[in-house]
Amino acid sequence: MSENTKTANALDRKTLHIGHSPDPDDAFMWYPLANFIGPDGQPYTPKIDTANYDFIHVLEDIQSLNVRSEKGELEITAFSIHQYPYVADKYIMTSCGSSMGDGYGPMVVARDSFDIQDLKGKTLAIPGERTSAWLALQLLLAEHGLTKDDIKFENVMFDEIIPAVAEGKFDAGLIIHEGQITYQNQQLKLIVDLGKWWTDSRNLPLPLGANAIRRDLIEEAPVITRILLNSIQYALDNRQQSVDFALNYARDMGADLADEFVGMYVNDWTIDYGERGRKAVSQFIQEGIDAGLIPDCGPVDFAEPADQI
Repeated sequence: MSENTKTANALDRKTLHIGHSPDPDDAFMWYPLANFIGPDGQPYTPKIDTANYDFIHVLEDIQSLNVRSEKGELEITAFSIHQYPYVADKYIMTSCGSSMGDGYGPMVVARDSFDIQDLKGKTLAIPGERTSAWLALQLLLAEHGLTKDDIKFENVMFDEIIPAVAEGKFDAGLIIHEGQITYQNQQLKLIVDLGKWWTDSRNLPLPLGANAIRRDLIEEAPVITRILLNSIQYALDNRQQSVDFALNYARDMGADLADEFVGMYVNDWTIDYGERGRKAVSQFIQEGIDAGLIPDCGPVDFAEPADQI
């Protein structure tokens, strides 16, 4: 290959920033795209064909990614389904990469047991006002005649909520990510599992997180979506090595618990929402609109993968 050809190939490549949470399930499904020195000091290179794209991972908590999405800062990003109506003009959700709670999901936990309506007047730590967990909780509160104004809530980093509640800084905490299977280590009690409530009452999975591509890349979206889908499929097909990588981001979890957590949120729903998953997204957003909690964004559209790269 001539030097001119090498230079031309290099110029043809495009860098895409992909924002996701530093948690096991996101680490698991985007491991095949990794191209950096990992937290364990090991070099990682892509395991799949990424066409002419180089992916730079941007690891931030979901609330921070929600905020960044309003500015359209990242070409590809995870964000909460709750956030979508605020950025529907900037991003299109991909048909893959979703986090769905099918009979399980974010939880409200506390040091002592009480009924959900007894949250009134209590202090609550939440992981962000645009998280899907917070929208789901507000919808549940409304069924009990309560609003967010009946609670003294405060934004707290998701991985600091459990210790803050255990230490008595808050009466209760709204927990996401791996806290859903580790909260009992701090002797906390489950007040409500929002995923179970939603599935039991709506017969649908609770849509939590989505991945999206910036709309200025809409013509490239099918190929990019295919690469993302291939990454997820590779991780599922090579589960052990992908879980081993995800352990770098597993707080308070060994390999077995990390694998369990990954299985909760990287599964068939993550490959494609499917008809039921799409219905769940639309209904969750519509209920938020009807309750006056989020703006009307019109019909939800999805970027579908190309047949091949």
